Amino acid sequence: MREGIDTQYIVKDLEFPSGVALITVDSAGENSIVVAPGSNGNLLQEDIQPVIFENGKYEILLLQLEIPLETVEYSAVAASEHGIKVILNPAPACELSDNLLKHVWLITPNETEAEALTGVTITDIRTAEKAAALLQKRGVKNVIITLGDAGAFVMSENHTGLIPGFKVNPVDTTAAGDVFNGALCSSYI
Repeated sequence: MREGIDTQYIVKDLEFPSGVALITVDSAGENSIVVAPGSNGNLLQEDIQPVIFENGKYEILLLQLEIPLETVEYSAVAASEHGIKVILNPAPACELSDNLLKHVWLITPNETEAEALTGVTITDIRTAEKAAALLQKRGVKNVIITLGDAGAFVMSENHTGLIPGFKVNPVDTTAAGDVFNGALCSSYI
């Protein structure tokens, strides 16, 4: 509580342990992940207290796909119907319903996830723009496709184009998408 994090809606799963992941990193800093979802895979719609969305206290709901898709969709719909901006990091990639996507204010796939969602292989700015346009056609309002060291392609009401990345020597890319989304949310507020 000292950090200003509201913990009153935390749900404890008495049946399953926390999810875990085994992560290996190659010499280029790229990772490979094996996940045992544990309690993450058991978070159900009925575990989400509707008052979370109704109290007007929150501006953003950040979701990813390591909980059941039905729970993700329920949360996105409930949040957007209460004026909360839904940001979806579609990882790990899977097929998403148009109902879910039309309640997403911003989606942030990487190249692989964008291809899984749109069928467009991202090879350059033109293909990133094509994939982003297809996501908007399905209902998403804003799209940021992360392109690794090339930066990020943005398609929104106010901007369309590449935002170049900073040159770094990657040591470990584990959780790069999570960090990107967390920084994005904190910079928005």
